[in-house]
Amino acid sequence: MGSSVPATELLAFLTALGEWRDRRKAELDELDAAALHSPDADALSADVVLSMTVWKAVSDRYELILVTWDSGRVGAQETERISALIWGGLDAGGTGGSLAVSLPEACKLSDALASSLRAKLALEPGDADLAARLRRLRADVERISDLAKQEPANVRNQALAEHHDLDRRLTDLAERNKRGADIGGLIGPLELATAKAERDLIVGAATRKERAADVARARTLRSELEAQGTAVRALADKAVAAVTPAPRLGVPDVTALGPVPNTPAELTQYLTRLDAVRRALGQAQAAYGAALERRDELTQLLDAYQVKAASVAPGNEDLAELYRRGRAVIEAEPADLARLGALVAAYQAYLEGTK
Repeated sequence: MGSSVPATELLAFLTALGEWRDRRKAELDELDAAALHSPDADALSADVVLSMTVWKAVSDRYELILVTWDSGRVGAQETERISALIWGGLDAGGTGGSLAVSLPEACKLSDALASSLRAKLALEPGDADLAARLRRLRADVERISDLAKQEPANVRNQALAEHHDLDRRLTDLAERNKRGADIGGLIGPLELATAKAERDLIVGAATRKERAADVARARTLRSELEAQGTAVRALADKAVAAVTPAPRLGVPDVTALGPVPNTPAELTQYLTRLDAVRRALGQAQAAYGAALERRDELTQLLDAYQVKAASVAPGNEDLAELYRRGRAVIEAEPADLARLGALVAAYQAYLEGTK
């Protein structure tokens, strides 16, 4: 938090995070579909919703980092803001709260939740994939070891004991597998226990952070919101310049709240105001992001209809004119969304009428 990350490292990080986000979304869609057809659909619903919520929080923060990154046009100030966005608590979007985990912690939490869901749904292949599952379990247990060592003294021994038990069970399974024993019925419960242990350690560590000194927490949150506000204002400027009508939501400036107070009563009020700023920034981000997404959606539809027209109505001048007009609206800044939507609808209606 607060350090200036080298741009070359940020580029590699953002590339890897983008790939992780896309892979995890595809995996969660698969798990969601499987859960809907499971006999335990109701029992699995909460796990699916939580997994989706964590993924959405990571995805939203990734988008804010991309806006701040601005295709690499960053200096020390921007990379410090990105550092704050990486290590600050994530916004929970539509749930109306914040997650007490940083971006890396949220990714680990998402891994644990997805692993738990996959084990509960028994989606892993059978014996052919046992070696891969054992390797993943070994990586999970090693992460649990690192987390257990970071536990406070009053609970560290319990966490280490749980890790030792998981490690013993995993070693036993690996030895059984080497001897050719059937471990298919044993590996699933161990995957569930490992995922739960890792999730509990992550959530426990996050909860302790949340309960830390309120003054430090307020200062950290204020720094996060300052970075988030700068990113959202950049997103708002981009939306206003790119589309019309654009949202007209105010983007609050957390610095207007003044310095963090020290007295308990004032600090409680300050934290309440910080939460209001956080929610307002989330609403502004959603509104301005939706406007840009609408433009991109209409652009993709127009281009798709143009490709389709080439096969079903080649050389049609009316369709060609509609496409030219649509592209002209898109290339104009700001692009008139209402007019673009009408042109796309007209193109679709005309195209369907040629069938």
